[in-house]
Amino acid sequence: MYLIKRRLEQEYGFRAHLFSYRSVHGTLDENADALADFIDDLEAGGVHLIGHSLGGVLALRMLANEDTMPPGRVVCLGSPLTGSRAATFLNEQEWAEEVVGRSLPGGVIHAAANEWASHVCEEREIGVIAGNVPYGLGRFFARFDEDNDGTVAVSETLLDGARDHLVMAVSHKGLLVSPDVVDQAAAFLKRGEFLRDLS
Repeated sequence: MYLIKRRLEQEYGFRAHLFSYRSVHGTLDENADALADFIDDLEAGGVHLIGHSLGGVLALRMLANEDTMPPGRVVCLGSPLTGSRAATFLNEQEWAEEVVGRSLPGGVIHAAANEWASHVCEEREIGVIAGNVPYGLGRFFARFDEDNDGTVAVSETLLDGARDHLVMAVSHKGLLVSPDVVDQAAAFLKRGEFLRDLS
């Protein structure tokens, strides 16, 4: 997320902060509580959130659990919001326990964000960016017969009630390094919708 942070600060004037969480050893709700505490410590009047993959799910879970957070928009980058075939497959493999960790099952496998984040979408503007360049490890664990970013299918990034959804020519990891993705995220944070033309 560092490249995203740097571009948001240098090109768009945002004050950006990086939040790290224990995806393997911490549960989704434990990490959501930690994120809420992190935001409280900022003492800011408004806070936007950008989360990549499980990070987007975590941002939504924190907002679903907390009703006193400062106002702000949310951008999810390649987040499996309706579940994940790749994660479900890995969750069934004993050898993948350390890969899946304790956060992923609670917000993606057992109950996806689409099942518990509807009231968040009513209260906040949520934008989702999905990739359609199928380059990533997830394609070895899930048989995708549709557009995907190599880890998450585009259909798995859909969230009922989201304000905007955009598909871009990037892979799952590419979402983290593409300047165009940051430009689109910044546009959503500033105006509540993505740009359809960057020229």
